[in-house]
Amino acid sequence: MVESFFHGPGLQLRSDLLKEFGFKEEQTEVNREQYGNTGFPVPKKAYRLSLEMNDLSLEEPYFWVLEEFKTNFKIIEKLEDSFAAAENSAFFGVTQMRLGGQQDKVSQFLATTGKMIKELFQMVRELRIIDERLEYYQESDEQGDKDIGARSKAAEVTLKGMFIDLVQGGAKSAASVFGMARELEFITLPDLFFDTPPLLNTAELDRHVEGLRKDFNENVLRVLSRHLRQFMEWKKRTYSEHQTRRKFMLQYLLQHFEIIKMYISWIKPYLRHVARLSMKERNMSSADLISAFEGSILDIEILARHRQPVGKTGANACILGTFTYRTRPEMKVVQEGYQRGPVHVGRFEMNFRVYCWTDQDVEKYRKLKEKEMMMLIGDVSESVRHAMESLGEELDIYLAEARGSTELKTKGSSFEKKQKSMFNNFFATFYTPKSKQKKDTLAEDILKARKIANSKPMLGHANFYAFNTFKNFKKSHRMIAW
Repeated sequence: MVESFFHGPGLQLRSDLLKEFGFKEEQTEVNREQYGNTGFPVPKKAYRLSLEMNDLSLEEPYFWVLEEFKTNFKIIEKLEDSFAAAENSAFFGVTQMRLGGQQDKVSQFLATTGKMIKELFQMVRELRIIDERLEYYQESDEQGDKDIGARSKAAEVTLKGMFIDLVQGGAKSAASVFGMARELEFITLPDLFFDTPPLLNTAELDRHVEGLRKDFNENVLRVLSRHLRQFMEWKKRTYSEHQTRRKFMLQYLLQHFEIIKMYISWIKPYLRHVARLSMKERNMSSADLISAFEGSILDIEILARHRQPVGKTGANACILGTFTYRTRPEMKVVQEGYQRGPVHVGRFEMNFRVYCWTDQDVEKYRKLKEKEMMMLIGDVSESVRHAMESLGEELDIYLAEARGSTELKTKGSSFEKKQKSMFNNFFATFYTPKSKQKKDTLAEDILKARKIANSKPMLGHANFYAFNTFKNFKKSHRMIAW
């Protein structure tokens, strides 16, 4: 019979994940001549034990097996630790009280993080506007190296438009360039103001106005000189102000970003606690759990492995141990002054599966477990990361600049890529790039590790201790063993 570790939607999700990560799924007998999936990769060997007792101790079977594994295996990893309780049970009520406190903390941190991310968008937008303004100032300043007649007026015209709109009040103000042209009949004033090239100092201003005296009225030139002098001072002051503002905003952006990272690091432990206190949907939908009964289901999965290094990888003799409890918790006070705690009685199911995996196989299975968990509870840090990625490349550039780093990863030009491909094609017979050498070496190490993992010594190590632990467990718990 298939154990109740996976069932219903949980089994289908697990089957899809096994296919995605390239594992072949194990099948076992459900009923006579009927086979079904178990939700685990196909093992080299498997051992199963089911025990039902009215006074079952929850901790004793698990820790007995754990101590056996620790004696014979160097690495022990916990991959699964979840539970579910019937809605009307006392255990459910106590757990929900603890869960509520953790959820309150998470909601507070998430609210603060969301507010700070919103402010991050505003900071990046303000930096974009400052950079746009600084581009005009820098382009105008670059014209100072040229002769006055050869200087470009494009950036200067833009800045003069900003000066009239922001400082002089636009055409509605009678004191502005456009206002004086409309109200006081200084018709040529706007043209003279905007046609003036970038000026470095007042001496150039005086020379420029002096050159216009033969063609224009003295009153017009006097007003023009006043407006140009105001504009030059405004441009100098605001340029310095924008540069100072940008430096401040860069440091503030970096500080804000680091605080968001700190909050996310604070949230993660609470999320793990919430995940462990939350009832798993796959167990809540099980037929073994009835809401009116005092019942609970607990799932534990550990991986014990003996690793032998092979180059840059390793071969592992693994035992995947899964423990499933269907119990009836009774809330009892263990000692005076302590809160009530559950004492579990019911059925215990244990499975040992033997695998011969490389380090890459172990990592794939670990990622499968993580992805399964994230699909069940979600990942807040991932949603925050996607929100920050939507800011675009500007955020990375500004953060790198704030940290003082000028070496940013940029995509190579198509010409460089073409040159590189031509070089590799021409010298392919005589030269192998280092990155390719590393990949080839790793691939060779993985093949060696897989061969060693499937050898008789490694397989025998895992199979012997899986059977020995299984046999000794039955003997020590007064079960029939032969």
